[in-house]
Amino acid sequence: MTDELEISNNDLVELAVEAMENAYAPYSNFSVGSALATDSHYIFTGANIENASYGLTVCAERVAIFKAVSEGHTKIEKIAIVSSSGEFTYPCGACRQVLNEFAGSATVILGNNRGEIKTTTVKELLPHSFGPNDLT
Repeated sequence: MTDELEISNNDLVELAVEAMENAYAPYSNFSVGSALATDSHYIFTGANIENASYGLTVCAERVAIFKAVSEGHTKIEKIAIVSSSGEFTYPCGACRQVLNEFAGSATVILGNNRGEIKTTTVKELLPHSFGPNDLT
């Protein structure tokens, strides 16, 4: 976690690349890194963590989000995702749902190994989502 005044999309992608180095992916050999910025300008990173019991694997995006939330930061402004595939890697369905909970209006930044960046939103990734407002 770091306290930054503001971070560019490129810098957030670079932090995601650094975080990817900590991935534990001995089964898939598919490493993912993520870095997010909260509304209070804190930065959190995460890497995917696999388990021999495959269902217990946790994605990089959720690791970063859970780190932020566990430190009291529940509003995410943007999140960057990179993978060892070198291509744009989109969040899985579970991550999209968790993003909807804590980053519903956030920018999602995808990076590849050619230095390109693609941006989208949680709303574009998970249209017609179910969230906290549906429970009232």
